[in-house]
This record gives sequence, C-alpha cells and structure tokens, in this order.
Amino acid sequence: MYPLKLRSTNLCHFSSSAGYHEKPAISWNKTWLPNDFQYAKKNTKNSSSSLSISNSLTSLEFVESQQTEKIRARSAANSCPLTPLGFLERAATVYGDCPSIVYNNTSYTWSETHTRCLRLASSIASLGIKRGDVVSVVAPNVPAMCELHFAIPMSGAILNTINLRLDARTISLLLQHSESKLVFVDYQSRSLVLEAVSMFPRNWKRPTLVLIPDDHDDDENEHDQMLYEKMVEEGDPGFDWVRPESEWEPITLNYTSGTTSSPKGVMQSHRGAFLIALDSLLEWSVPKQPVYLWTLPMFHANGWSYAWAMAAVGSTNVCLRRIDAPSIYEAIYRYKVTHMCGAPVVLNMLTNYSESKKLDSPVHIMTAGAPPPAAVLGRAESLGFIVSHGYGLTETGGLVVTCAWKKEWNHLPANERARLKARQGVTSIGFSEVDVVESESGKSVRRDGSTMGEIVLRGGSVMIGYLKDSEGTSKCMRNGWFYTGDIGVMHPDGYLEVKDRSKDVIITGGENLSSVEVESVLYSHPAVNEVAVVARPDKFWGETPCAFVSLKEQLEETPTEKDIREFCKAMLPLYMVPRLVVFKKELPKTSTGKIQKFLLRDMAKALI
Repeated sequence: MYPLKLRSTNLCHFSSSAGYHEKPAISWNKTWLPNDFQYAKKNTKNSSSSLSISNSLTSLEFVESQQTEKIRARSAANSCPLTPLGFLERAATVYGDCPSIVYNNTSYTWSETHTRCLRLASSIASLGIKRGDVVSVVAPNVPAMCELHFAIPMSGAILNTINLRLDARTISLLLQHSESKLVFVDYQSRSLVLEAVSMFPRNWKRPTLVLIPDDHDDDENEHDQMLYEKMVEEGDPGFDWVRPESEWEPITLNYTSGTTSSPKGVMQSHRGAFLIALDSLLEWSVPKQPVYLWTLPMFHANGWSYAWAMAAVGSTNVCLRRIDAPSIYEAIYRYKVTHMCGAPVVLNMLTNYSESKKLDSPVHIMTAGAPPPAAVLGRAESLGFIVSHGYGLTETGGLVVTCAWKKEWNHLPANERARLKARQGVTSIGFSEVDVVESESGKSVRRDGSTMGEIVLRGGSVMIGYLKDSEGTSKCMRNGWFYTGDIGVMHPDGYLEVKDRSKDVIITGGENLSSVEVESVLYSHPAVNEVAVVARPDKFWGETPCAFVSLKEQLEETPTEKDIREFCKAMLPLYMVPRLVVFKKELPKTSTGKIQKFLLRDMAKALI
C-alpha cells in the first residue's frame, strides 16, 4: 500500500511519527484489517537499507552512511503518533475564550468544548467501551456531532457516523456489520434507530443508546435511554484521554453514501485524518478563526475532515440542522459566515433561490461530490460566492484533488473561467499523485483532454481498507494505487477532469458518451433546475442517453421534451443528444446531494 523506499518526488510517505516504516499497530483487533493485508510483512525487514534521502544540502557521505547503518534515532520524543485529536487541546489554549460552536440558543467557547469532550470521553469509557470498539452516531449537524468527533476517539473508540436519512433496515445492517457497542441518537431519529435495533437477530447483543435532545428540549425525560447532557455532566474533566498507540489505528469507520446501492465500510487511520485535515486547510487557504457554516453533513466523510480541521484554526462552527436556502442565507447574514462546503446541489439551491441577492461580503464555498456544471458555478460567483472545486472520496477522507487557480485565468471571459473551474485539477499540497490510466494495463492515458481512463490516486490519507472485505480492498488497492472507479481525462496542462463514474459511461453505437458532459449542457438551459443523464437500453445502438429533468418553479413558459432536445442539438453532437427526456418534480438523491443514478437507470429500463 505504501512503498518502502522513500523517493524525493514522493516525500509524503515519510512521517515524523511513524519511525519510517511503522507497522500498522492494530493487532488488538485483527478484524479491522483485511485478511490479505500484507503491509506489516513487507515493511518490517531491512528498513534502513531502503531509506533514500535526496536533498541538495545533503552530502554524499551522509547519504551513504544512512544506507549502510541502521537508523537508531527513533525515540518517544520524535515518534508521537499523528492524530487530529491534539487540535482540540491546542484550540483550548490558543482560542480558549473564543466561540467554538453556535447553534440556536447554544454557544460554547473552545475551552468549554475541550472540557465537555473530556467529560464525554470519560463517560464513554466508563460504560466499558474499549480501544477499538465502534461507537456510532445518528445525528444532523448539531453541537453534539461536533463534540463526538473528538470525544469518541478520545475514549479509544472508533467513530462511526451514520447517514440519518437511511431507512431502518439499512441502519440495522450497518450497526450489525460494524458491531457497534454504543449509539448516540438525535431525538428526531430516535424511533428510526429503535426500529433498526429491533431488527437485530435474537442472539445479537444490542448496543446501548444515548439520546441527544435539542437545545430547547431541556425538560425531555426519557427513561429508556441515557441522556447526552447527563453523560457530559457526570464525566471527569481531568480525564487522561486515550492516545493512539500507533497512528495506523483506525479513528473512523465511514460507510460510503450508497449511490451504487452497496455501501462499504471505509476505515481511516489517525494518521490519514491528521494529514487530510491539515492539507484541507492549507489547500483552501483557510485563515485563523474563520466562521464556518456546516452545510455539508458531518456524517459524510466527517465533513471532509473539517470536523477536526476547524479546531486547528480556532473556527466558529455554525451548526445548522435544516439545510435549505432560507436557513443558509439567514445564517450567513446573522453570523457573518466566511466559509462553507457543499455538493453542487447546494450551489444549485442557493443560486436558484428566488430571494437570493448579492452577498454583503464574500463567502468562500468548497464544492465537490459531483462535477459542478459551469453554468451553476457562474451563477454562484455572480452572487458573491468564491467557489473552489475539489475531488475526493470517502476512501480518501476528504478532497485530495483541487482546481488550483492561476492568476492569469482571472482575465478570461466569465464562461471560460467557469469552464476551467469545473475541472477537478491537481493533487492538493499534501497528497502524492493522481493519474488517469487504462484500467486493465495500468498505463497512463494520453494527456490530451479527451482520452478517457480510470482515475487512480495515492497519498497519505487513502483508507486502510474496507471493513471485513479483503476482496473489495484488494480489487481497488493494487499496483501501488487506489483505483477510484471514476472516469476522467488528463488535460495537457496536467489538470484532471472527471467525466463520469465507470458505470455511468454510456456506450452508444460503440462511442463512449460522458453523461456529465450532457448534463453540463442541460444545466445551462434557463428552465432546468436539476438533471441526470443515464443509459437506456436500445436494440440497435446498445444504449442511448436518457435525461431526467426537474424544472425551476414559477416559470413563465414550461419547456417541452422537444424544446429540451432541440436545445441540446444546438450544442452537442447528435449521438449525445438525449433520445428521451423525462420530467420529474425532484430527482432521487442521497442526503449528501448525490443523485442516485442507479435508481434512474432502473426507471429508464422500465420505459422501453
């Protein structure tokens, strides 16, 4: 997974804490590693002979001495396991009296948040939760969700945030698969989780439930579950939190969002979370003490790791239970928000809001999750949003490819700027490599902006593996790369552009058709709100594109299917024009804003 030899072109494999070639020390719970995980075997031999140091200030004699002598410099002073949990202690010292979390009538300082997390970690440990046990959370972006990102791993447990919009059966399966010992449940999801637990097999030990009331429900008196605030009050503020013995220990277990209908359990290490959290701040140029609005669900890849990163810069975390345009705009003006994240669906929501107006001051917004249409990017920037665009997966812990902006692009026409910004870009500063390759051979495709291949990644924040799925792990982690399953092209300037998921590429008459490219054109239609293009089986062509479209509200004139097709004909080759256009009030989406194309493909098949 991580090459033994260090190269000057790929220095991210060197960690100040890992002792050069540290074995992933999770022997205390073998089930967390895939059965065929060979990293430990490969990296415990001849570590000194494989260390290569290349630096213009390093003498040849020194290099030779390092290659011939064992390195004995590792000690407790220079090999502390990397973990993002330390960000909280620093925030309490540097930003102790500054606001950490605000939500309705609730507000805390960083000093108070630090103490509350210690108390909560203490109470979790007192329930018998041990190192390596899984503790789950089913909650929206409320203060408890912020605190539990620190408190659960500070108790030694592994944090598992669950998509609260899943049905009871799916939640039940995830709790069983993860062998969760304890579940924190928001009061609005209480009945859902109780139903999920009731589906457990008779001989299966059920997890303990802890209820999280809302801040205005102080009189809530539930006798069948523990209460969150009671655990905080009764915990020890001087608790000596459980530090990882190795930075390779898992800190989180995140299940993929389910756009493919088969979520997998992604294990992320303390090391990976630390690296992606700092990398995300650096790449986005986040200043100290920003005001961050939580529009991105924290249960989605831990809010792209900003749940920890915001502690590092002493941010004010503005929590938002309901994600809609009026609530977002109200929070922006009330708290003077400076930064926020969200999938393109959030951008679309904000730009199509009938009462939207030019912002009083710029708001930086990072978007990812699907290639944002250039038309949507252009509308967002006209309102005063400074849009940055990135690419990542649950398996990378956050965004690891970003569209690094060049000053000379500022002088281009607006439509050209939007087109460039819609590209995913280059690796972030702390990540190693991205490439587009032929899936079978692993050879890089031509950098011509048109030859498509599979996107592959490697870097310090790539997952440990899939929980209890050695086959799935081996399938996507091979040849020193993580194979994403996404299809893209590499432009001559080295910038990546995602074209599609491999299963979403439409093959019509032998031509590979990018559904994203067709969607981008459709999004430029003034009446279109949302769109998704999928393959529809065809006896002659094999497959043809089928467009599912939702229209904006309060239109003076509603376009017909013919109107939409004629619009596409003027901008696309004929083979790319949707043969069928289906109008729907709303497209099916995951709670993170990703359109569930597998459901739309089933609908398209039924229309034959």
